Amino acid sequence: NMVMSFRVSDLQMLLGFVGRSKSGLKHELVTRALQLVQFDCSPEVFKKIKELYETRYAKKSSEVAQPQPQQHRSPEALSIHSSYDRGSTVARTSISTTNIDYPALYGKYLNGLGRLPPKVAKPEVRLVKLPFYTTLDELLKPTELVPQNNEKLQESPCIFALTPRQVELIRNSRELQPGVKSVQVVLRICYTDTSSPQEDQYPPNIAVKVNHSYCSVPGYYPSNKPGVEPKRPCRPINLTHLMYLSAATNRITVTWGNYGKSYSVGLYLVRQMTSAELLQRLKTIGIKHPELCKALVKEKLRLDPDSEIATTGVRVSLICPLVKMRLSVPCRAETCAHLQCFDAVFYLQMNEKKPTWMCPVCDKPAPYDQLIIDGLLSKILTECEDADEIEYLVDGSWCPIRAEKERSCSPQCPILVLGSSDVNGLLPTPNGNGENGKATADVVDLTLDSSSSEEEEEEDEEDDDDDEGPQPKRRCSYEKGLVSAC
Repeated sequence: NMVMSFRVSDLQMLLGFVGRSKSGLKHELVTRALQLVQFDCSPEVFKKIKELYETRYAKKSSEVAQPQPQQHRSPEALSIHSSYDRGSTVARTSISTTNIDYPALYGKYLNGLGRLPPKVAKPEVRLVKLPFYTTLDELLKPTELVPQNNEKLQESPCIFALTPRQVELIRNSRELQPGVKSVQVVLRICYTDTSSPQEDQYPPNIAVKVNHSYCSVPGYYPSNKPGVEPKRPCRPINLTHLMYLSAATNRITVTWGNYGKSYSVGLYLVRQMTSAELLQRLKTIGIKHPELCKALVKEKLRLDPDSEIATTGVRVSLICPLVKMRLSVPCRAETCAHLQCFDAVFYLQMNEKKPTWMCPVCDKPAPYDQLIIDGLLSKILTECEDADEIEYLVDGSWCPIRAEKERSCSPQCPILVLGSSDVNGLLPTPNGNGENGKATADVVDLTLDSSSSEEEEEEDEEDDDDDEGPQPKRRCSYEKGLVSAC
């Protein structure tokens, strides 16, 4: 009540007292002050609020002969509320100054839960940082979804307005694809657990309504394995396309299933990044010097005193295990124990579509902020273009491993051996003789046109048969010869 009755000068004094920003319109100052009261109200802050309140109304009561105790509250509080709605195009109903409950109204503005219980000194819920989202503003801190009754299906409303600066950021941002801006207002939901940063996790039966329209929520991945429940990708929910990009208030209603687990929701203004932008950032700040990589190779191959076997080398493939193609930007996580790399381009593209951030080599977590580009392997890729595998040696050097070439045969067709039982004795040698010193037989190409010569021989044979009678069979001229058969 005290904070909502303050003027701009009072709000600026209060925010300056705690080191918060004093710039902005009145409704921004009110929001900042209310967040201060409900989340960070120390005895010193409460004392300062009481002092400002008493100073202001003591001065006012001395100037006004007949003070009206209730007059100062409603009109000014109403003017604060109307400042939020200035410029709104949605229809509004008139609010009676006699029955309005402003603390409840601004409580819902902050968290949709009405009046908050007294603050308890406990750690806050934190959400994990997402590589593809850069947080610009925190519109609503992670706040627990509290059931209002015993029903399984619960609804939690939240009312807030964007500042002119935030609206401009959204309007001036580039489009990732038609209708999707890079600067977005996103809703994130997680378990209410303060022990560690939490990943996004949806409650059962979740539905999100923005103003008068329902927002699409990522569905389930189909499961091909029998008996395995389909998984649901829990990601930030983009609300931007359904919001009023003006001074109008936006109402968000989260419908969720109350089945015993506690969830918290938060609202953020973020800039969505692409895999190409993350790759460029990795190339700028994530390259590990070749000498450091060489030292790591030596460390890996150094003889372990407790081991009886000395490692003399380790093989590393130049083929990416993700797409079975040659590496272009070799990278791995600093936490990985192996030297094998995967391609950063495809790794980022795959996590942009379906974020898992698991190393494809050792199947252990490989988050973006732990990725490094192997400078030594990058250098090797440019120097070794005719091999798909290398071997690191103990001294940190390397050598390519090339597959043995298959023995090439005649480019036309195989050689067929006829009329000989001693095949080995007829195989040609480099000096032109057989293996056993025998002369190599002639090679005759049967593909040539020999029909005319064959006909002439047949005619000669017929003439000889007529003149001299039956003759003994001719000895084949190709016996013990090598014939090229195609």
